[in-house]
Amino acid sequence: MTLESLSSRLPATEGIEPADPHSLFAMARSSVDQACAITNTPNYVQEMLGQPKNELMVHFPVRMDDGRYKLFKGYRIQHNNVLGPYKGGIRYHPEISLDDVKALAVWMTMKCALMRLPFGGSKGGVMVDPARLSPAELMRLTRRFTSALGDNIGPEFDIPAPDVGTNAQVMDWMMDTFLNTHNQATRQNLVHVVTGKSITCGGSEGREKATGQGLGMVLQELLPEFNLKLDKLRVSLLGFGNVGKHAAAAMAAHGSTVVAVMDHTRAITRPDGLNIAHLADYVQTKGNIRDYQAQGLRTLNRQEFYSLPTDVFIPAALERMINPEVAAWLNCQVVAEGGNGPVTPEAAQLLRQRGITVLPAILCNAGGVIVSYLEWVQNKAGVHWDSAQVERELRKTILLAARRVRVAAHQYDVDLSSAAYCVAVEHLSRAYTQRGIFP
Repeated sequence: MTLESLSSRLPATEGIEPADPHSLFAMARSSVDQACAITNTPNYVQEMLGQPKNELMVHFPVRMDDGRYKLFKGYRIQHNNVLGPYKGGIRYHPEISLDDVKALAVWMTMKCALMRLPFGGSKGGVMVDPARLSPAELMRLTRRFTSALGDNIGPEFDIPAPDVGTNAQVMDWMMDTFLNTHNQATRQNLVHVVTGKSITCGGSEGREKATGQGLGMVLQELLPEFNLKLDKLRVSLLGFGNVGKHAAAAMAAHGSTVVAVMDHTRAITRPDGLNIAHLADYVQTKGNIRDYQAQGLRTLNRQEFYSLPTDVFIPAALERMINPEVAAWLNCQVVAEGGNGPVTPEAAQLLRQRGITVLPAILCNAGGVIVSYLEWVQNKAGVHWDSAQVERELRKTILLAARRVRVAAHQYDVDLSSAAYCVAVEHLSRAYTQRGIFP
C-alpha cells in the first residue's frame, strides 16, 4: 500500500501544509497511515498521529574559542503525549532539518507505544557538526541550546536523551544547565530531566550498549522464524558508531560471525570474522575504520560490500541509506534496522519482492529508549540498579514487544515491519478511546 493509495482515506487537515512527499517525515507518516488502514483505526486518531502537537524552532548565539559569535538553529518536535511525557533524543548534525526531526519524533511515538512505555515521542537537534567544535565550544552550544528550550523540556513533560552526535557528556551538560536555570529543579534535584547521562551524574548501567544489545535480543527471539540460529549467523554491518559496535558485540557474544563492516570512510571484510573487540578499540581511538589493518582483512567497494552473502544485514547508520539500488544488491535473508528509517519505501517494496524480511527500527533499536525509561524510573525513586537487573528489564520488555509483533503479523497477514506499526497504532488508538478528546 502506497502513500498515494491512502490519500482518499486520509481526513482533510485544514490549515496544515502537506508534507513533502519525498521527505523523511512523509516516509514516517506512510508507515503509520498504512498501519491505521490495516487496523481500521478511527480517522480522527490517524489525523492526530499525522502531525506533531508542538514544533519549536530556536536560533541562538554561541561564543566560539576565537571570540566570534556564531548563530545556530535548533529544533524540538513534540509529536504525541497521549501515553505519557514526550521522550526523544537530541541530534547534533550539519544536515538536520525540520522534516527530519518530525519523522524521528513520529518513530519515537511508535517505538514507545510498541514497547508499552509510558512515554510519547519527541526529538530535537541542532544544525552543527560537533566534530568541528572544541570541547569548550560544544559545552557552550549545549548550555545555550538548553537555555533556549527553557520550559519546553522537563522531567514530567519532555525528556531528552542522546542521539547521533551527542553522548553522556552532552546530557550531563543539559541536565546541569536545566537545574541551574529552574529553581524548582535545583530544590528537588530533578536529574531525570534527561536520560543517557554518565553513571556519575545519575545515568543507568547498560545505557550506552542498550540499543545494540536490544537488537541482539530481538534477533534471538525472531530468527527461528527463518530457520536461522544466532550461533551460526554471518552478519554484515553498515555503520560502526555506538549502535553498530554494540550490535556487533552482541552478535559476536551469541556466536555470530561478523564478516563485514562499512562506515563513511571504508568497507572491510574478513571471511573468518572480524575481531569486533579489537576493531571497537581502534575506532574508539581513531574515530573510523579508514586505516584499520588485521591479518586476512580485505577492502571492499560499495557494491561488493552490499552484495556480500550474509544471513543478516544490519544498517546502523543514518536514515535512507538503503535505496532501491542497494536493495537490489543485498544478498541476505533478513535486514535488521539498527538505525532509524534506513530503508526507503521503494527499497522496502523491492526487498519484499525478493523475499528479504525487514525487521523495523521501532522494534530493533528500542533498547535505548527502554533503558532510558529505566534510568528515569531509577532517578525518580532515588535508586541505582546493577547491570543484571537492567538487562533483565530490558530483555523482558523488548521480547514481549517482539512477540506482540509476531502475533500481529499472523493476525493481519502482513510482514513483520507492518505488524510492528499495527501493534503501536492499536495501543495509541485504545488510549485515545479510553481518554476521549478534551473538551
